[in-house]
Amino acid sequence: MDRHSAEPAVDAMPGEKAERWAEFHHQHSAPSTYVYDFVWDITEDAEGPFCTDVDGNVLLDFTSHVAAAPLGYNNPKIMDDLREFDLVDPNKIAGQDFYFSSGESPDEASVPGPAHLMEELVERTAHYDADTVFLSNSGAEAVENAMKICYDHRDGAKYAITFDGAFHGRTLGALSLNRSKEVYRRKFPEIPGVHDVPYCDDTACDPATCSCGFFPGGTDDPSLLRKKLDPKTGHINPDEVAFLMMEPIQGEGGYRFPSDSFMEEVQDLCATHDIPLIADEIQAGVGRTGEMWGSDHYAIEPDVITAAKGLRVGATVSNSDIFPDETSRLSSTWGAGDVLSSLQGVLTLRAIDEHDLLDNADEREAQFRQHMADADIPGVEDVRGKGLMLAVEFSDKDRRDAVLEAALRRGLLTLGCGTKVIRLLPPMDVTEREMAIGLDLLVESIQKVARERPAEADD
Repeated sequence: MDRHSAEPAVDAMPGEKAERWAEFHHQHSAPSTYVYDFVWDITEDAEGPFCTDVDGNVLLDFTSHVAAAPLGYNNPKIMDDLREFDLVDPNKIAGQDFYFSSGESPDEASVPGPAHLMEELVERTAHYDADTVFLSNSGAEAVENAMKICYDHRDGAKYAITFDGAFHGRTLGALSLNRSKEVYRRKFPEIPGVHDVPYCDDTACDPATCSCGFFPGGTDDPSLLRKKLDPKTGHINPDEVAFLMMEPIQGEGGYRFPSDSFMEEVQDLCATHDIPLIADEIQAGVGRTGEMWGSDHYAIEPDVITAAKGLRVGATVSNSDIFPDETSRLSSTWGAGDVLSSLQGVLTLRAIDEHDLLDNADEREAQFRQHMADADIPGVEDVRGKGLMLAVEFSDKDRRDAVLEAALRRGLLTLGCGTKVIRLLPPMDVTEREMAIGLDLLVESIQKVARERPAEADD
């Protein structure tokens, strides 16, 4: 496949072979999300955002596997380097109990490993005074360990603060902080003492114009969070808050980009009451937004960062003062033990630097905004984004779902989030040509749905 000339080409979605593969998969799989029956054929051509499915359809993937494939498919920026290494078995070692080497010293290593990845992460979080990393398998594990070290650091403080619309994972501890779809938490036990407050949904708001409820009474009234934490009149003792966890940009909750006023207030309260601020960077981090971390766009100064997806492994990053000193307090057989994933994580971070991918994210965001501003897009309420974390919000869920389906039929893979939002997560090296192709397909899909369902049908 020549990425420079490839085009989406779809005969039928799903095709007969895809339907058979999906049926085979579901014979033994537990029910899960499964957005649609797209079956990638790993034996066929794929590069960057382009991939081939089992029926020979060529698709433009603007999901990047929910940001977990930051450079798309078979990208030479990673693959050329991977081919230089003689990989071994086991690729996963008991990384919390054993080390591995690929040379006489770390400086002479032929294969960057978990220790090199931790070094790269500390370098990229030094402005938040981070110096310590715990690696794990997934984002949910990164969140769980962030919670654990904060409960330990705050000497067993019993409260935690989360936000409306939050999504932090599917393990029981992480679920306790989720405030997006109720299906994620239904009938499962939860950690007690978790309080929630509104999350800003207007990037331009201030206390006088706030509509989400975080600033309920205008400029002369404290924020809802400040009221809750007030030592004299509030109902949450700030000394007993173990942590406040937030996504600097909400993902599953609807790609919500907060205002500066909101973030400044969160930071001020965490600093005033010495409450550890955990930034869940699992979707927004690792360069996706045009900065290395979503937090870098705002006034917040996280005490703990959780990363995964584009990093290829889970990581809890903080200062050694917050991590427990006692050995075995944190551990995991496979944590820090996935040799291949750690190598991919190092190569991904280096590719971001070497190929100026943060700048590319900013340029493609500008292209997205201009393209959508110039287009006729009926039924669209908002277009927003930072870097390559992009969103289009529709008038209602049914219209959003219809556009998702119409885009799929044209060979463009996208994802929903929130209740009526489409999110776009192109590979971080997506080109101007590829972006234009994808946006043309999206606009065509919006217009097709509008012809079939005029705006007045929403009334």
